[in-house]
Amino acid sequence: MSKPLPLLTGAPPAERADAARNREALLQAATELIEGCSVAGITMDAVAARAGVGKGTVFRRFGSREGLMASLLDHRERVWQAGVISGPPPLGPGAPALDRLLAFGASRMRLHLEQAALIEAAGRTWGENHAVLGFATLHVRLLLTELGTPGDLDYLAGALIAPLNISVLRQQMGPSGMSEERVLAGWESLVRRVVGPPISPGGAAADRR
Repeated sequence: MSKPLPLLTGAPPAERADAARNREALLQAATELIEGCSVAGITMDAVAARAGVGKGTVFRRFGSREGLMASLLDHRERVWQAGVISGPPPLGPGAPALDRLLAFGASRMRLHLEQAALIEAAGRTWGENHAVLGFATLHVRLLLTELGTPGDLDYLAGALIAPLNISVLRQQMGPSGMSEERVLAGWESLVRRVVGPPISPGGAAADRR
């Protein structure tokens, strides 16, 4: 890439050591409860009991159940973004731009499907996280630039990201809908149509495959 891609979710706000420990304990408790049952079964009371703190502590830290779910998503988003920035290829640096773009789509799709219940539970608290969308848009735009893709790259980046949103995936993969493999294959076909064939050193279009 022409320039480093920043973590657009930003760094966690500065906090006292004991407050940081409480936050981590609460997030760990919520994670363990989700693994043991489901997102739907998580309550603030259950998280407080699991972490060994009062329910008021949970509310003071996260504000609401939606806020707790959004904090869990934020933590997982940071891990995923770190993989894009400095993880192994093809999601991370070191692979050709087209391979990275296709890996981005597959990884983002899997992440959203795995976290669908969390995303829905977080509601607008997470849905209005413009920094997350900004990171993905910038990453795709940089890859399109590297590929020499013509057109309005800001619009094209947004158009490629939109089908990976959980609301669209839910609609496509609902009852009697498409399989995950079919949806991913369709997205990859869309990418190849947007990007177009590469230009060979002699000026002629070459087959990307």
